[in-house]
Amino acid sequence: MIRYLRYLFLGALAVLLLTVALANRAPVVVKLLPPDLAALLGIDWQMELPLFLGIFGGIVAGLLLGFVWEWFREMKHRSAASTKSREVTRLQRELAVLKDASSLPPKDEVLALLDRPKAR
Repeated sequence: MIRYLRYLFLGALAVLLLTVALANRAPVVVKLLPPDLAALLGIDWQMELPLFLGIFGGIVAGLLLGFVWEWFREMKHRSAASTKSREVTRLQRELAVLKDASSLPPKDEVLALLDRPKAR
């Protein structure tokens, strides 16, 4: 059921994006710098493209910027989790070694009598 709802949502989103693209096919000029600054620096880069590419490009650029920002923001949490994971693994290995060492019978008979559990 959820799969069909997801397909329905993706289909509706595709129709919506296609409608926006068809409604905004007029060409627009995208410039790198404002005219005065471009004349001052001697850089007059500009490109003509359909408006919907500018809209969708802005959405994609915003999403990518947000993903990168979030990745950097969560870096300290991933680092701490990795450190704790390594510590847990080390402690589990140490515990296994200690359990193996304690399961060996004592070599001295007196120590064996002392370590024997008391009967009630």
